[in-house]
Amino acid sequence: MKFSFTDEQQEFRSVLRRFLEDKSPTTEVRRLMETDEGCDPEVWRQLSQELGLTAIHIPESYGGQGFGVGELAIAVEEMGRALLCAPYFASTVLAATAILKAGSEDQKQLMLPEIASGETVATLALAEESGAWDTSGVGMTATANGDKYTLEGTKSFVLDGCTAGVIVVVARKAGSSGDDGVSFFTVAGDAAGLERTQLNSMDPTRKLARLTFSGVDAELLGEEGGAAEPLAETLDVAAICLANEMVGGAERLRESAVEYANMRVQFGRAIGSFQTLKHKAADMLLEVELAKSAAYYAAAAADEDDEEVSALASLAKAAAADVYMQIAVHTVQIHGGIGFTWDNDTHLWFKRAKSSEVFLGGSAYHRERLMQQWNV
Repeated sequence: MKFSFTDEQQEFRSVLRRFLEDKSPTTEVRRLMETDEGCDPEVWRQLSQELGLTAIHIPESYGGQGFGVGELAIAVEEMGRALLCAPYFASTVLAATAILKAGSEDQKQLMLPEIASGETVATLALAEESGAWDTSGVGMTATANGDKYTLEGTKSFVLDGCTAGVIVVVARKAGSSGDDGVSFFTVAGDAAGLERTQLNSMDPTRKLARLTFSGVDAELLGEEGGAAEPLAETLDVAAICLANEMVGGAERLRESAVEYANMRVQFGRAIGSFQTLKHKAADMLLEVELAKSAAYYAAAAADEDDEEVSALASLAKAAAADVYMQIAVHTVQIHGGIGFTWDNDTHLWFKRAKSSEVFLGGSAYHRERLMQQWNV
């Protein structure tokens, strides 16, 4: 497999980094994380309509740019580096991918152009109170009522669930279990019987919600009872993108740690000149580069429809989660006492590292999934 970025991809990364450095400084991150929406509408408009980022991996036939997971991974990596406050992961990565994988041709033609343009923000509602990110945790029931369906149950940890205009819901036929009887449905964000509650979470830059469905009318997305495979494919893409987002944040933390170590003077010399910190900085660089390699390789495998993409997605997610958290801890330690304070920005990435560690399944879950894929 060819495993390198093209000149065009590198230029795309440079342009996006400059945009995010201008639009998502930490002062803006702090302002937006205190709001209920957690997003600047003008930045979202520029991101979607001027840069076309919401359309990256959506095919041109559905109003998208027609690129692959590799370009999508670059975008989320730079967003993770900048801690961009926007519903990008929910709408473009989760919901759009689910519709691409599961929807009928008519449904794709109807829904994807609006997501690609940024006019519609969508999200995926999968996890429930158990916190499981696969069909084993789906307890919400869907009851057929003619051409329509009625949903009953509760979804938790729904990314941008309070602001999304369209919600892609995973529910099952009453009495079914496992992968059997699981289907995708779409629900309007303002549907009757839907109660949306914003959750308090460790990471205020990423808005989570609990959605309670009480006799909510829904439309079937794709085939009834056929959601297991497209859901697994959607979660593979999401895990790969989250891994790339995490290595972006880890790299940003590593750079800030090295910058502070070279600036902070103690005993008449920069603390970065002490051998212990030199070794720590070298270890941090090695850890980040290894996680990058796993994340980049998984994205390339997804674009080539590699048969091991599920295993590589779990490998990338587990590696990136461990490294991001470890780099966050090291960065706080290198900053010393100031690293624990609210005024210092390190805690923003620390909290994102912790929330990302468990989002879409923790490292233990993905390592177990990896071993099952490889029959270890």
